[in-house]
Amino acid sequence: MSDLQWPDADAQRASGFIDGPDGALEVDIELPDEPARGFVVVCHPHPQQGGTKDNKVVFMTARATRQAGLATLRFNFRATGNSEGQYDEGRGEQDDLRAVRDWAAQASNLPDAGLAGFSFGSAAALRVAAADGTPSLLTIGLPSSYFDHQLPRPDCDWLAIFGDQDDVIDVEAAIAAVRELEPPVNVDIMEGAGHFLHGRLGDLRKRVQTFWANQ
Repeated sequence: MSDLQWPDADAQRASGFIDGPDGALEVDIELPDEPARGFVVVCHPHPQQGGTKDNKVVFMTARATRQAGLATLRFNFRATGNSEGQYDEGRGEQDDLRAVRDWAAQASNLPDAGLAGFSFGSAAALRVAAADGTPSLLTIGLPSSYFDHQLPRPDCDWLAIFGDQDDVIDVEAAIAAVRELEPPVNVDIMEGAGHFLHGRLGDLRKRVQTFWANQ
């Protein structure tokens, strides 16, 4: 069902479907104003709790990433939105991410600049980064409880953003788990922010843009 083409500089964006491991995956591509120096795939929160590629945190993360000169791909995991397939408790979803990343690398001829994710999506991005390698990793609201043992530590620059008033994950445990890792991870705490960063998306944009601008 793949019908997606990488947009040209005039179009700036494209939406469509690529072939995924469990059926077609719905993908949005957006280009920065200047020629892109790479691309980043951004992963959305839990699909069984209303998470989609259009989540406000995901959308703002992608916008800030483009402002740092990188193309972005937001996509719906299997069984989310118009993506096909069956929910797989985070396992097959990692392969969905790989499919989008690999398609982008071939279609765009741009370098893979890294992976990003929010909540459930941050766990998927971390697992793929640890297994496959990635140039850079951005996680927002990473739920450490998704991991049975110590968190993996990919060999890359990693910015982990948390809101210290997060009431969805055990944020104190998650921050502690990330801070235990070696080499140290750049942990960025947004004081007074909840899980969905209501009222703080502008603050998030600045932090995300700064991270990708330095990659």
